[in-house]
Amino acid sequence: MAKKIIVIGGSAAGPKAAARARRIDQEAEITIIQKDKDLSMASCGYPYYVAGFFDDRNMLLAAPTGVVRDPKYFINAKGITALTETEVIEIDRKAKKISCRNISTNERLVLSYDKLIIATGALPKLPPVKGLELEGITTLQSMKDADYLRKIRDDAQIKKAVIIGGGLIGIETCEALELAGIDLTVIEMLPQLLTFLDWQLAKIVENHVKSKSANVITGNGLAEFLGKDGKLVGVKLTNGTELPCELAVVAIGVKPNTSIAANAGIEIGETGGIVVNEKMETSDPDIYAVGDCVELKNLITGKKTHAPYGDLANLEGRVAGENAVSGGNATFPGTIQTGICKVFDFSAGVTGLSETAAKKAGFTDIETVVNASPDKPGFMTGKLLVSKMVVEKKTGKILGLQCVGPGDVSKQIAMGAMAIMGGLTIDRLVNADLPYAPPFSLAIDHFIATSHIMQNKLAGLMHGITAAELKELVDKKEDVYILDVRGPDEFEEIRLGIGEVLIPLGALRNRLGELPQDKNKPIVCFCKISLRGYEAARLLEWKGYTNVRVFEGGIMAWPYQREK
Repeated sequence: MAKKIIVIGGSAAGPKAAARARRIDQEAEITIIQKDKDLSMASCGYPYYVAGFFDDRNMLLAAPTGVVRDPKYFINAKGITALTETEVIEIDRKAKKISCRNISTNERLVLSYDKLIIATGALPKLPPVKGLELEGITTLQSMKDADYLRKIRDDAQIKKAVIIGGGLIGIETCEALELAGIDLTVIEMLPQLLTFLDWQLAKIVENHVKSKSANVITGNGLAEFLGKDGKLVGVKLTNGTELPCELAVVAIGVKPNTSIAANAGIEIGETGGIVVNEKMETSDPDIYAVGDCVELKNLITGKKTHAPYGDLANLEGRVAGENAVSGGNATFPGTIQTGICKVFDFSAGVTGLSETAAKKAGFTDIETVVNASPDKPGFMTGKLLVSKMVVEKKTGKILGLQCVGPGDVSKQIAMGAMAIMGGLTIDRLVNADLPYAPPFSLAIDHFIATSHIMQNKLAGLMHGITAAELKELVDKKEDVYILDVRGPDEFEEIRLGIGEVLIPLGALRNRLGELPQDKNKPIVCFCKISLRGYEAARLLEWKGYTNVRVFEGGIMAWPYQREK
């Protein structure tokens, strides 16, 4: 007898589970129940549809061949029944049945299953403030939201908008609306945008966002939506500031959509997501759960986490779909939470733990480095990357990598992710055999160079100082000698303006007499990216200076205002 497989949810994880189940078992009766009208939506593409990177809405719903994945497609191409605009009301675990309701006709339907896969996704978090009911307030969580914002873009009637939340979706929406010519303000309650980054890199991203004419307010939350005649006219912030606007996009995160599972008595975890094992089985062995509604194991910390990423949803769906029909041993072990977003001409990515997250997770014996360098040679139009690597000292294993800039961030994060997943140490990574040709990378790729800097630091060959630490010394007027070893032309073009002294590296050996005579005086060396700064520091240490540090990343990693 053919197995009956029912999938609740038709966004990413659900259809993937159904498709994998079909490929493993051609006889199974597979049904997808989807509350919305659309199926298999590329939700991560919503901001780019709103921005006008493409105009055909169906591209968000199409297979790679261009065919729209609607119920007709699923039944004809895959032999899978897809019931859209149908809501699951109840799961009867004892009888192994689900009760459904057609949203348009209110017709009731009861279906039996052998295995059930829950893929109900996530719901947008909403702020507990007055005025949420006003016209002009939206999220960007659904196709309906994307259609609404795309119409606003096309109509070109909205002049001012605010985005509540400076995370992934908030920043991607910021670009989309700014490209539509809307006067935009991003409001983030925390002290920085993109909290998966450490502050320095997040500040570099913030500076880039501001350079694109968007206003950014951090450390200040939303207190109230202001309305007139039922329409949004502004927002009030927690410090009392009022900003006029006709549109507000709420992007403060998502929460697992678990009500149908919880009502059926399925175990819900500490993060609010459905508890699953590596086979994606729930507390009921005949029910699986996948995607944004589940909690996962963080493979670095061992703790539970919520990881609402489209790629993970597909991987989880593949595992659950196979196991549901085969009773097999396909597994999804967990996540290191790798992510990336486009920020105008920048990208910002992370894999593993930031320094902040590592310390919060209990890692105390860690080392970090910041590296700024191009992704390929200047003669091949190389673009800047600023990376921060976090390593566990005792093992030499990478705990995390962050990278921002206009260069190829995705490549750096992908290499970092594979290094973490593979448990590779710095001593292995410094000799990584990567593809090299000038159109694609430097001879020593940025990632390997970051590993070299880390190896030097762990070996005591380099003593670094971060931008924040250097700024603190300057602000406190500490007695520190700041040495810029760039050339005079570079110095005239741009400089920090924090009391630095210019002695070009090529002249340093002959001008050592100009340095402080006290060999114990703190000295900080830097240049554009601090490669020359490191060479200067090695020279000074050879000459007996005992307190020499390198400003990691140099001028290109300086997140504060510069003199020029």
